[in-house]
This record gives sequence, structure tokens and C-alpha cells, in this order.
Amino acid sequence: MGFFDFLGEIEPYAEDGGSVRRLNARHKMIIRPLASQIAGKSVLDLAAHDGRWAHAFADAGARSVLGIEGRAELVARYAHFPHPRVKERVTLQVGDIFAGMEAEVAAGHTYDVLGVLGIFYHIMDHFRLLKLVQRLRPELVIIDSEFALRPGPVITLARERVDNPLNAIEQVAGQEKTVIGIPSFPAMEVMADVLGYDITWLDWNTVPQGQRATIGDYYRPENKRRGTCLLRPR
Repeated sequence: MGFFDFLGEIEPYAEDGGSVRRLNARHKMIIRPLASQIAGKSVLDLAAHDGRWAHAFADAGARSVLGIEGRAELVARYAHFPHPRVKERVTLQVGDIFAGMEAEVAAGHTYDVLGVLGIFYHIMDHFRLLKLVQRLRPELVIIDSEFALRPGPVITLARERVDNPLNAIEQVAGQEKTVIGIPSFPAMEVMADVLGYDITWLDWNTVPQGQRATIGDYYRPENKRRGTCLLRPR
């Protein structure tokens, strides 16, 4: 049994059991061990998709969760999620994550925990995002992203179609493709360091070999590999 098993009753997950198993594996590694640090906290979930991670934060005991997502049709899917007592602590907002973060900063809001789960390699303005994160004064930032397997602190540029709901939203009206940047592991460490964060990488090698079928991107030997880091202010 996994936390996200309920998604098997909701489209499009109902036709994609592998996606549910993947989310369960990620939840077990990323959210479950941090439950004591999430409980009772305010959480901001960036690029919240259909609210799945916001839902997980709330289930882990978060006092309140705000999710910002650029695609209204994904936010609408959250209405089909179960567990109303969990959902009552979740608010999903449609909009650009940068505009949303800037509005939260302007309003003087702060958050205890920031979730950056799956968006960091779909943007170009990594340092801008992290500076806004810093202004929201979190005690814990969770970043799960693809990282380039390149020597040194570099960012690799790539093109990405915007009609895939798992990709970036358009940056210019009518855009079919957008440009994204995939930072290297050292680049992530440099950006964290200059903003005054200690960084800890989760060790995905602790997952047994037989449980890696749906999370192979965390073990790629070449080009890029997914990874998860925790940032805490020094």
C-alpha cells in the first residue's frame, strides 16, 4: 500500500499504474521521512500540478498548504481527490509561480516549508526563484529535479514543448516550445551556498534494487539524473 494508491481511481492515473507506483516511491523517499518537519507547518508548493504533493504535505500534518499551478485544468482535477479533512487545509491557486511568489512576498507572507518538486529543471530563472524562496523565509526547502551530469557549476539549455502538462507553461503567448535550463549538481550547490543555505542530498541508493522499476531516472549514468536536495538556512 502506498499513499498515492487513491489516484488509481482518478483519470488519467487510472490508465497508468506505473505513474501511481512512481509517485508512491517518491513519496516514501521524500515526504514520509520529513513528516515530523512538515507537521504543524505552513507549506508553499510550487508548480502544484493537480495538487498531489500539496495533498501529501497536508496528509503529513501541514497546518496549511498553498499550491501555485499555471494550468487551470490541472487544478480542477483536485476536486476529485478524496479525504476532505486533508483537502480543507489545501488551497490551490492558478497562476505563474514567479508572480505568485512575488505576490506572497509583497503581502508579507512567510512559509515554513517550500516544495519545489519537479519544476526546477523546467525553468530558466533558477536563481530568481531561489531568491524569492529566501524572501519567504522557509526553514526547509525541498527540491526534486533533474540535474545535468556535467563537471562544474553549469546549466544546460534545452527546448521543451508546452502542450505536455508535465512540461513548462508558455513564456510567450502562442509559444509551442520554450527554453529550459537543467542545472548540474554543482550548480545547485553554488546557488544554495551564496544564498546562505546548507544543502543535503537524499541518498536514492538506499532504495533496494528491486524497487527501482518506476524511478530509473534517479539512477541514470549519463547526461542527466534526477535528485533530491534539502536546503536549510545557515
